[in-house]
Amino acid sequence: MFPATCSRLSRVALSCRGQRTLSLLSSSGSSNWSKVVSDAEKIVGYPTSFMSLRCLLSDELSNVAMHVRKLVGTQHPLLNTARGFVYDSKNNLQMRGLVVLLLSKAAGPNQAASDLLAQDMVSGIYPSQRNLAEITELIHTAFLVHRGIVDLKELTVSDGSLKDMQFGNKMAVLGGDFLLANACTGLAQLDNTKVVELISSAIGDLVQGVYYENSSITEDNGLIDGVNVAQWEEQTFLSHGALLAKSCQAAMELARHDMESQRVAYKYGKHLSLGHKLNSDLQPFMKSDVGEPASFSFSAAPVVFHRQIVGQETWHQQLQQVQRYTLLAAVKSEKGVSSAMDLCCYHSNKALEAIQAFPSSEARSALENIASAITKF
Repeated sequence: MFPATCSRLSRVALSCRGQRTLSLLSSSGSSNWSKVVSDAEKIVGYPTSFMSLRCLLSDELSNVAMHVRKLVGTQHPLLNTARGFVYDSKNNLQMRGLVVLLLSKAAGPNQAASDLLAQDMVSGIYPSQRNLAEITELIHTAFLVHRGIVDLKELTVSDGSLKDMQFGNKMAVLGGDFLLANACTGLAQLDNTKVVELISSAIGDLVQGVYYENSSITEDNGLIDGVNVAQWEEQTFLSHGALLAKSCQAAMELARHDMESQRVAYKYGKHLSLGHKLNSDLQPFMKSDVGEPASFSFSAAPVVFHRQIVGQETWHQQLQQVQRYTLLAAVKSEKGVSSAMDLCCYHSNKALEAIQAFPSSEARSALENIASAITKF
């Protein structure tokens, strides 16, 4: 009864699949968010959007960028990804690195570590911690580029020629590999075995999370049965939270802070990431009904909550209504949206609770502002 329906729904639900988000936070309240980011960047010493320039301005990547220009006129997602690197109007592209730097500054130097010299710090941050922030951003960017690979079997005439799309896929693979290789080289140069282990495991988590994500989206049974909220949180942490959480912990390790400080930093990064994803998932359901209905994913948090609330039988019936706006309205009419908002506020509060372990400072205030911003819908 459902396979044919789910096949049509797959195309509807995946209509936004190629639009990979580049930001950590949503675009709601963009003017207020831009101020939060701008103030935070002043605290850590310089705009974090310049952290990866050493890599991004290298000869190798310049050649990649030159070849990417050949994709102009096609619908290859790599083009949108590259455009986002050049034009980031919402000032939120490099947010993972910014959070790592703010946590490093909030924790301050470790007085017990005699081999770490306070005079080496710039704006209260060790050079190794700044390098870690850059490495974190390079890994995140590499995965964004890799996820721009398209399924050539699903191409339409409007997407562009097969030759151009094949070329775009090759550039996405090579460009992402180049960024990831630079990140791994920088990671080795930190000369800290535990940090290498943490970030390496975060890369593994990213791969596993994306695999789960794609499996639940592409399988027809996934559209019908899906995952529950606990499974959603677990999968979302792997694909969206592990890198930031473990980078925050690694920043504490580089300053030789104790395990409790590392645990708190990890907790902040974890809950901030989950809160961000919930905020992002909620955006299509917060928009007005005027104009074209917003694209949304069947793996979005409000849909997951909605599916649990109405039950499988009602959900199966709603799946047969293949019009996107009808399903959007059905999800909005139940408590799925409000439940997702409550969970977002929960993770925001957990992040705020964690950061209280650090002494009061400008950096801690900035981290509090970021955690509060994810509840602005």
